[in-house]
Amino acid sequence: MVTLKQLARELNVSISTVSKALNNSEEIGEETVRRVKELAELYNYKPNKVALSLKQNKTKTIGVIIPNILNHFLAKVLFGIEREATKLGYNIITCISNESLEKEKESLQILANGSVDGFILAVAQETQMKNEVDHFKKAIAQGLPIVMFDRVAHDVMCDKVIVDDFDATYNATKGLLAENRKQIAFVSSIEDLSVGKLRERGYVKAILENKKQDPILLKIKKKDDHQKKIKSFLKKNKSVDGVISADSSSGIIAINAAVNLGKKVPRDLSVIGFSSKSDAIHAFPRLTTIRQHAKAIGAEAAHMLIHRLQNIHLNEDVKTKIVKTSLVDNKSTKTK
Repeated sequence: MVTLKQLARELNVSISTVSKALNNSEEIGEETVRRVKELAELYNYKPNKVALSLKQNKTKTIGVIIPNILNHFLAKVLFGIEREATKLGYNIITCISNESLEKEKESLQILANGSVDGFILAVAQETQMKNEVDHFKKAIAQGLPIVMFDRVAHDVMCDKVIVDDFDATYNATKGLLAENRKQIAFVSSIEDLSVGKLRERGYVKAILENKKQDPILLKIKKKDDHQKKIKSFLKKNKSVDGVISADSSSGIIAINAAVNLGKKVPRDLSVIGFSSKSDAIHAFPRLTTIRQHAKAIGAEAAHMLIHRLQNIHLNEDVKTKIVKTSLVDNKSTKTK
């Protein structure tokens, strides 16, 4: 691998001159810049990124830790992070925690050893259940800023990007009440997550404000058979005529289970769920969705972290950015 020293020796100039010429410094004459670049191209010279990061104390790399690569929403957030980071001249290294606290700790520890300048992450399910946050605080104390998205730890002082989870389910429930639905159920397989709790609270508030019905909650555990649980629930609770789904699969399963039980959607049952356009098509009729704008969340998280890295000397207060959800009316709710 050709070094700056070898280029300098061949051109009979100093290493500093070669470095400045390659970086288009105004201190170096045009003819010298041309000669240096021609020789560098001839020898296929590439800067030593490790040496450069040691010299500048920057890697221009972001560590991204996501809980589940198979989750469509998280994969789209990752896409948004990578695209925005690339635009701003940064690379990413991605680790998957697989919802494990230990894997999350391990990923932070490995990448904090000089590989990255900061982190973007969604907190693992086990971490939220055990409410352990010391590993995040240690990374920040090391001078490695963190931006959390979607699932966040409220006890950690860092930048965050979230959606309006509470308002989203509150407004969705109000929408079903406006359809004159008498028995609206809330179905969730993510009750242990911060977002799951907020979505449940939004639903409960809308129901209690209405004063004509009580909250109906179906909480699905990891060990449960998702489809059987929802189908059995709808079979036993024949009066349920509306469903708010907290996660991407429950709404789709609810529609398909209802149709299988002979119900007409949306005549007999209206369903709204958090989902993406590509997931919504797996139900017939297609699920009316609460869109979270995953790519925008990823882009915002990358932008926030890189802004903090580039302005670390300003010691700015931490911020929380709320990305507004939008309701996409499909065929599983009545047309207004």
